[in-house]
Amino acid sequence: MVTFKPYAYFRLLVVFAVCLAVSVLFGAGVSWAQGMKIGLQPPATDSAERIYDFHNMLLYIISGIVAFVLLLLLFVVVRFNAKANPVPSKTTHNVLLEIVWTIIPVVILIIIAVPSFKLLFKNETIPKPEMTLKVTGHQWYWDYEYPDQGDIAFSSYMIPSDKIDHSKGQKRLLSTDNKVVLPVGVTVQVLVTASVNDVIHSWAVPAFGIKTDAVPGRMNHTWFRIERPGVFYGQCSELCGKDHSFMPIEVWAVEKPVFDEWAARSKEDADKAQEWLQAEHSPADTSKGSSE
Repeated sequence: MVTFKPYAYFRLLVVFAVCLAVSVLFGAGVSWAQGMKIGLQPPATDSAERIYDFHNMLLYIISGIVAFVLLLLLFVVVRFNAKANPVPSKTTHNVLLEIVWTIIPVVILIIIAVPSFKLLFKNETIPKPEMTLKVTGHQWYWDYEYPDQGDIAFSSYMIPSDKIDHSKGQKRLLSTDNKVVLPVGVTVQVLVTASVNDVIHSWAVPAFGIKTDAVPGRMNHTWFRIERPGVFYGQCSELCGKDHSFMPIEVWAVEKPVFDEWAARSKEDADKAQEWLQAEHSPADTSKGSSE
């Protein structure tokens, strides 16, 4: 008859865990995060900045909770194992303890809720817009319209992988043939919808802190104010069919005079306006890195 030895089993488990940890540490070199690029994209709007601040606050709270629970588990394992506590307690309840573990989670939720509601209020309150961008989702591309700039309109498709030109800074699955060009320091109202008889899409640009659903027959709206020039990427963030992964968003944020010149040229020839912008005022790619 084989006798079950729990301590021998536990030692074997510890040895296995140590070997696994060592192998992971040695094998992680090739996939290690480069340049600490493990956070969120650098924010380009005040809305994104507020979201990132809230995210960082939550990270501290969650880390504290995880550390507390881990220490509590270790304390229980050491203090109440069979060797240290041969006669187990038969305590069924503790009024003080039950009050504490009810009040503390409530306090934590209040601490989270107050800044959360403030964030929602600020990001959903649209100030007086200085210009409007209309976005229409299709399977599987985007239409853009600039009603305040003389009804400039164009479609934006992903550049196929075999046509990517790295010398122009193009990126696989992210670069588009026609870029969304927007001015820096201007409050932009974005109207988002989807074409009739289409499906739901979602227009999302992480660096702007926005993600708005494009629903057929419904006009949703959001806003942002870009604070610095650069190239910013997004993607359709609502599963919309077989080519869902091929609906990138590429935004070029430029200074207001450059935008005005681009808009004037786009009224005559949109393709030549894009070529002019690429050649003369191509902004730097600021999508790399992580926020502090």
